[in-house]
Amino acid sequence: MQNKKRLNLLRALRPLATRDYRLLFAAVGIEVFGTGVWTIVMVFQVIALDDSPLALSAVATGMSLGLFVFSIFGGVVADRFSKRQIIITVQGTTAAVMTVVAVLSLTGAVELWHVALASFAMGAGSAFFYPAYSAYLPQVLPLEQLLAANGLEGALRPTLGQGLGPAVGGIVVGLFYPAAGAVIVAAAYAIAFVITLFLSRPERASAPIEPGTDSSGGSSIWGDLRAGVRYVAGTRWLLWTLLFGSSLALIIQGPIEVLLPFLTRERFGEAEATFGFLLAAYGVGGAIGSLAVSSMRLPRHYLTFMIACWGGGTLPLVAVGLIDNLPVMLTALFFVGAATGGGVVIWGTLLQRLVPLDMIGRVASLDFFVSIAFLPVSIALAGPLSLLVPIPVIFVIAGMLPPVLATVAILAGRMRETEIAHPLDTADEASEDT
Repeated sequence: MQNKKRLNLLRALRPLATRDYRLLFAAVGIEVFGTGVWTIVMVFQVIALDDSPLALSAVATGMSLGLFVFSIFGGVVADRFSKRQIIITVQGTTAAVMTVVAVLSLTGAVELWHVALASFAMGAGSAFFYPAYSAYLPQVLPLEQLLAANGLEGALRPTLGQGLGPAVGGIVVGLFYPAAGAVIVAAAYAIAFVITLFLSRPERASAPIEPGTDSSGGSSIWGDLRAGVRYVAGTRWLLWTLLFGSSLALIIQGPIEVLLPFLTRERFGEAEATFGFLLAAYGVGGAIGSLAVSSMRLPRHYLTFMIACWGGGTLPLVAVGLIDNLPVMLTALFFVGAATGGGVVIWGTLLQRLVPLDMIGRVASLDFFVSIAFLPVSIALAGPLSLLVPIPVIFVIAGMLPPVLATVAILAGRMRETEIAHPLDTADEASEDT
């Protein structure tokens, strides 16, 4: 038993033995931390300039708008140019923008449009960074280590981006003023930029794994984009996974982000603190679920397992809707986060292993685009829906509907056929035995 636990831990940490991955992991961690700090700095900088919910809403929309506008083109750029260079350029540009904002804030010259532009730039940078990052990992690591790498990154985001970053931002802004937090954000991105300059591993030539792909060499940007859409539409497992993933975002994000605070206020006295604990349970679950999946071999029925995680993982939301008990709600959201995080780790790994290297950026950006498109729709619909349907009932529906849709996706996407045609677990076992 001890040997098995040690093997699982070694498997989860194995990517860190690669120098370029260590650099990339450190840069991403510092960047995510900086983004977490910025979420707090942005809010209080806006309030200091214009104490208006309308102003805060407009500025906060900037990051989502930057992501939305550039998400598809970020993937095309990632497939056409050096992934390493894109990563360095994004980090350097964002560091420069945040440095300007920090200086303006320190000198008292900052205005609302500066903060909005910085948020937009951060969102746009993410739209270019993450498709390039997804396509770069298979050029840095052996294929059998991609699951562990995605698990490490999956644990990093909730820990630093939703936990430590906002906590540090809140402390610094509370003790001093928003400008001090802006300095930390600028410093974080500057450090991440310097780290990426040391990435040195040469990129390997692309090697398609599945049939039906087009090389993007010599085509236009729009041609590349059309090729990416054709590939997704013509790859059954990929199309149905995206359809299911987007429907999942539409169903559960609105209730968790919009309706959970009201449910908390109805049931408990200290609503703000309780809501924070519930979100923390969801985030911690995501981190632990990501690490748990990264410490094991890729499941033999990897697509079925991934869809089952996402679909079955929403069932605890039924308990959130029906049971007026804080420990139960915390446990339920922990398991929702763990199942979601575990499924995301496998999803990222499958993009890097089943999608041809010269198509990964576009597929990742299309996934990004669909997710972003449905998130605001879910959030916008949650409030009006709660006027027609009781909030607890909405949580029950949000918990029970995804398993049904997951079954449809598994059958319609013919997931079993892909698992038989591409038995990825056997490659993992052979690699670990050598």
